Parts: sequence; C-alpha cells; structure tokens
Amino acid sequence: MLKVAKFGGTSMSDASQLKKVHDIIKSDDARRFVVVSAPGKRFKEDNKITDLLYLTHAHIKFSVPHAPIFKIIEDRYNSIKEELHLNIDLEKEFRIIKDNLDNKCDEDYIVSRGEYLSALLLADYLNCDFIDAKDVIFFNYDGSVNNERTKEKLCEALQNSKRAVIPGFYGSYPDGSIKVFSRGGSDITGAIVAAFSGANVYENWTDVSGFLMADPRIVNNPKQIKKITYQELRELSYMGASVLHDEAIFPAREAGIPINIRNTNEPDNPGTIIIDDSSYDGNGNEDIITGIAGKKNFTVFYIHKEHMANEVGVVRRALEVFEDKGLSIEHLPSGIDSFSIILPSEGLERVTHELAEEIKTKCGAQSVNVFKNLSLITTVGIKMAYKPGISAKLFTALGNDNINIRMIDQGSSEINIIVGVEDKDFEGAIRAIYGAFVK
Repeated sequence: MLKVAKFGGTSMSDASQLKKVHDIIKSDDARRFVVVSAPGKRFKEDNKITDLLYLTHAHIKFSVPHAPIFKIIEDRYNSIKEELHLNIDLEKEFRIIKDNLDNKCDEDYIVSRGEYLSALLLADYLNCDFIDAKDVIFFNYDGSVNNERTKEKLCEALQNSKRAVIPGFYGSYPDGSIKVFSRGGSDITGAIVAAFSGANVYENWTDVSGFLMADPRIVNNPKQIKKITYQELRELSYMGASVLHDEAIFPAREAGIPINIRNTNEPDNPGTIIIDDSSYDGNGNEDIITGIAGKKNFTVFYIHKEHMANEVGVVRRALEVFEDKGLSIEHLPSGIDSFSIILPSEGLERVTHELAEEIKTKCGAQSVNVFKNLSLITTVGIKMAYKPGISAKLFTALGNDNINIRMIDQGSSEINIIVGVEDKDFEGAIRAIYGAFVK
C-alpha cells in the first residue's frame, strides 16, 4: 500500500498544526510521499503566506519598501522552527531569497517560496528527504505540464526514498526558471505525485471532513458524503461545491486512483472518498441523491421563433452573438418554437438590450425576452438514473413550499437534475430538496 498525502495551508499554518501533520504521517507507514502548501491563516484576521509573498512582489514592482512585509514572513517560519525545535538553517534560506528579491526576481519565484520553506520545515521535522518541486515537476513554455519528463524525473527521485516531502504549487520551465500553477495548485502537485508514483490512494488533507450534501450555511447540519464518483463531483463542483482544485481531479482520475478528502483537525474521520465512475458499487451512501449545490444571479434570454424546428442554424446564429462578445453560455434548454440561453448576469448589465436586439435581428425571432435574478440548483446522484419518480419528488417538494420552477434541465446521463428558481427562493429551494430526499 502506498499513499500520497497532501496537506493544505490550514494544516501548515503554525507549529500546533504541524504537530498534527507529523502525527498523521507517522501513524501510517504507507504515507511515504507528502506534498505541502504554504502556511495559511491561523485566525480570521491573519494573512496567508502566499498573499504576503504576492504583496512583496507588488512592492518591489512599484519600488515600495518590501522589508517590513518580508519580516512578517520570516517571523512566521521562525516561530514554527523555534516551537518545534528544528535544526534547519532558515537564515541561510532567507538570505538567498532576499538576494533574489534585491535582483528583482520574477513573481513566480517569489510566491513559490511559501511552499518551498514549508516543505523544508516539515522534512526536517519528519527527518526525511526533501525533494524540490523544480527538480521533478516540469512545464512546457506554453504553461502545460510536461508529463513525460515529470514522470521520468519524479519516479527517479522517489525510487530510493523511504519518505519524502515535496513542495506543491510550482515546478520549472525548460530553462530552470520557476513556474507556478494557479492558486490552489498544490492539489495538482499532489495528484501528479500520486499518479506517477503508482499510489493506491491520494489523501488530500484540509480543514473539512470531506464533502457535505449541501451548503451548511443553508441547510442545518447536512450529512457528510461518504463516497462520490468523479462524474458526480464534476457536476457539484460546476456549481461551486468543491474543496479541491478542479485540475487536481484529472491526473488521479486518469490513473484510476481514489482521492480521500480528510480533515487534519479530525484525523479519525474517514472523510469522503472520490472514486472512478466504473468503481461505483452502490455502497457507502444510503441516500438516493449524493449532493445539492447551486449558484445565484443568472440571466435568461428567451427566444421565440415560429416554425423554428424547420429552419437550420437558428440556435447557432443566436450563440454567435454571445461568442462575439466573449460570453460563455451555461445552459440551453429548448422547445419546438423557442429556446433559452442562460448565462451569469455579471457583466451583462450594460449590454443586455443590445444582445437581445442583435439576437432578434440575426435569428428573425418574433420576440426575445430577458429574465434576470435566476438561480440554478443541481441535484446530483448516480443512483437517480435507476430510480423512478425522482423528478416528481423534487418538483413536489418545491411546489409544496410554493417555489416556482422557471427552468428544468436534465443531463442525458441522468445523474443530475438542474432547476431554475428566482434568486429570492434559492435557499428555500435547496432546503426543500434536501428535506425531500435526505432522512
């Protein structure tokens, strides 16, 4: 058994959290390879180290003194070192970073130092190997990961290591310069290490015990999801219900490796297991649905054109109007003589009338009506496809709470049902659906 464990910013925020991380790793010999983030917030008003590093770069860029900010960063790492009685020479590391700061190094190098220093501390604490991500994670110049070279060098580095810590979030270009992933990219590093090391499980340790069936800010004490397929996760993540970087899913999924979302502060909680769709055996979740998620503030363009079904290209011409404006479409439900185009309202305020008139002209439509303040709610569950009456139960629950359904969309896979309701009914609709399906 081989496990790759990734620990997020809250898990690495201070010495007390590193003690928990240390104990989790030491409690299981299978946790051989560890990926870490930079220290996150210790309390609500605190700063993430990565944010401070971005601020340091901004000060350098605009010739503003950066030493006071970097001193805060130094103090954070020194406090961890002193409290854990570590031997690492942080002053040497700080001198190297400061020299590079004085030479106006690029942003990617500066912000990557959070993970770099974090990994050095944990490797010293565990008395294990430190593997610099720049030596094993490689990017092409277009920003994509060079999988072939990464696999070769990563396997070579891990082959003779009993246990190793690798900083997340960054790698290197062919010329050796530092390149970072997007924010939250340590999740991606962990998934890559898991995939190329042949791990049996990729553990992603954070500050939540996996996924919940609904937003706890809306539903009181929602149940924890014990098991979820990658397909279900994608549907829920699309509506914002995610504790995992989207791109981190794909390396593990392609390698057939389950992802286990765990809580560093509740290590005995089994968390949520994310499995391949083909591995689903129906066990783990007793409820028909897996989860509910949603977003507010969408706009609907309702296009009506007589005998539309007999005319080729009407929908394409309407979509071209949005494409020309660089606007991404969310949903496209249709009827015989009408169809609706749904997209986020943000940025539409000044162009709504213009878009409607252009659609009407290009499509020869009888009318184009615009409706705002729409919320989209998705109810997801792989079991739903095999259980009759799910839609009726969902619609009945909303009707009983006097919630008007403005739109219905069900994917061909039948693992999700999306309904559109007015923004004012958003929270009530989620509570009604949850109450109808969860016992």
